[in-house]
Amino acid sequence: MPRYLSMVRLDENNTPAGGPSPELMERMGNLIGEMTKAGVLLDTAGLTPSAEGTRVRWNGGQLTVTDGPFTESKEVVGGYAIIQAKDKAEAIEWTKRFLQIHEKEWDVTSEVREIAEG
Repeated sequence: MPRYLSMVRLDENNTPAGGPSPELMERMGNLIGEMTKAGVLLDTAGLTPSAEGTRVRWNGGQLTVTDGPFTESKEVVGGYAIIQAKDKAEAIEWTKRFLQIHEKEWDVTSEVREIAEG
């Protein structure tokens, strides 16, 4: 079965104060449990803020290393899930369920892409 990477993107400057609510964390835990039991969730995690990250870039034969925060970035990858599904449509359905557990004040986008094998 193919594997898919669902990258969770968000604007760190416009997330709800205090981060995820306890209710959201409970819903997230329940969905993660369901996905694990169904055998579709291979791995998932949130990421530390971009201010704690480092960008390494190769451009024009030059290597640059830049520590965060990255002021030019509006949207950053805040987490990910690796999903094993029968097809992309199923991976998208699981991703939609993940997004829908968030409260309405969240503005979250997930990009779903198949992982190239071999």
